[in-house]
Order: sequence, then C-alpha cells, then structure tokens
Amino acid sequence: MVHLAGGQKGDDVATRNLLAACRGVRHFVYISVIGADTVPLAWLRTKHACEEAVEASGIPFTVLRAAQFHDLTLTMVRGLAKLPVVPVPGMRLQPVDARDVAARIAGLALGQPAGRVPDLAGPADFDLRELVRDYLTVAGKRRLTVPVRLPGQAGKAYRGGRNLALDGDRGTRTWEEFLAER
Repeated sequence: MVHLAGGQKGDDVATRNLLAACRGVRHFVYISVIGADTVPLAWLRTKHACEEAVEASGIPFTVLRAAQFHDLTLTMVRGLAKLPVVPVPGMRLQPVDARDVAARIAGLALGQPAGRVPDLAGPADFDLRELVRDYLTVAGKRRLTVPVRLPGQAGKAYRGGRNLALDGDRGTRTWEEFLAER
C-alpha cells in the first residue's frame, strides 16, 4: 500500500482509517515532509501524527520525508510575485522534483519495509529570495523585493534550517530546469 494522499485538515484521521483497513498488508509506504517533527506548523504536526500512526500500526512500513516539490515552490513564489512589492521571508528551501520523489517512492514500494528512510530533497539549497528572483526573471517581471522576518516558533524553525535535509538524499532535476520548462 502506498499512501500519497494528504490535505491540510483531517489527514491524521484519514491515515488512521486507511491503516485500520490495511490489516494483512505486507508493506505500507507513506510520504511525509521534511521537518514534520521540528517545524511547529499545524500541517506539519498532522504529517508527524500520521507518521506516528504508521509506526504504531504494526504494519511493516517505510516512511519517506521529502522537501517541497518544485510545483509547490512555484505556487508560493508566484503568489508572492503578484504583489507590487514582494515580501521575502528569510528562509531556505530545497525544492525537489516530483519525478525524483515518484521514482524514490516506487523503488521503496518494491523493496522491503525499511522504517524511516533518509529524507529526499532537491539537488540544491536556495534562499527564498533566490527562488523569487529566478521566477521573476523567467516570468519577465520586475518587482521590488523586501526581506521580512518570519515571526514566532515557526519562523525560528525555518531560520534554523529545521525544514532542510542537508545530510539526506538529493534528487537530480534542478529548480532551474523546472522553471525553464514552464
């Protein structure tokens, strides 16, 4: 069983229901997010609760945490770039290509249960301002960018790089290649 679905709300309940229906399954593969246990955002707490449910289920499992997909990163920077002055939070990201994640998930699903495996991130780390700049260049837009500080514990976690997998596995398709195809 490969569980790739998820949402902003109720994912933990849906995951527990799926696990209850999977008795007899020999391998349950779950995709999560880097920082699920270290970045204090509600969505990431839910992803971590899902991981804990998978681990407690008694079903042999594999959990892969992945970085933000290129598409999600693009949605984020595109949204910021709609503003005449672009606020750019001080944070780093490691966007990863969905195809790299899909290949990794497929390989894991065909293998033996492995518990929590090394995280998967994109081939490079970026300051968010670099990602915004790259998007603005490709989109042919000119905008003033202004650095902003993310407040609170989540901001502290992002500033501390707790959303990064500096020692994890790396995908191969770059942010620049992704943007060039758009």
